[in-house]
Amino acid sequence: MRLKKFNLEIAEDKTKIIPFGRFAETNANQKGRSKPDTFDFLGFTHYCGKSKQGKFRVKRKSSRRKVQGKLRECKEWLKSNRNIDIHMIMDRFKRSLVGYYNYYCITDNTQSVSNFKDRIEYLLFKWLNRRSQRKSFTWDKFSLFLHKYPLPSPRIKVNIYDLRKEISYIL
Repeated sequence: MRLKKFNLEIAEDKTKIIPFGRFAETNANQKGRSKPDTFDFLGFTHYCGKSKQGKFRVKRKSSRRKVQGKLRECKEWLKSNRNIDIHMIMDRFKRSLVGYYNYYCITDNTQSVSNFKDRIEYLLFKWLNRRSQRKSFTWDKFSLFLHKYPLPSPRIKVNIYDLRKEISYIL
């Protein structure tokens, strides 16, 4: 009814109803599954978790599809631009990582973002070694290189649970 008012329709291929909430884990165990279903929304996979106090909490991590797409994009860029000046390559990746962190560094997602940074470092190692016919870097030399031209480290930018005070008028 409300959707028709705005001339909108539900995309059946993107829509499903899943059990989610406090009792989702118990229900999944009763049905013989080890974990409750998850869903992707706005680049995050939302899943059922527990707080440190053992209470139910919705947790979020970077969507696997989005991470793989971004890694593929970085790989293609490196593949075609590996012979440009090293300062330009590192500057591009610094800016790219800062943007990635600004979006994905939220509560409960630090591990996923750290893994992404590690994969970017591996791509840099791989493609910078293909700049000539001999290997430019060993892992030790590459570590020294990253010490000289460091990539930014991920830190939580937004604590979702601190936002409750700011949006309490909605709740």
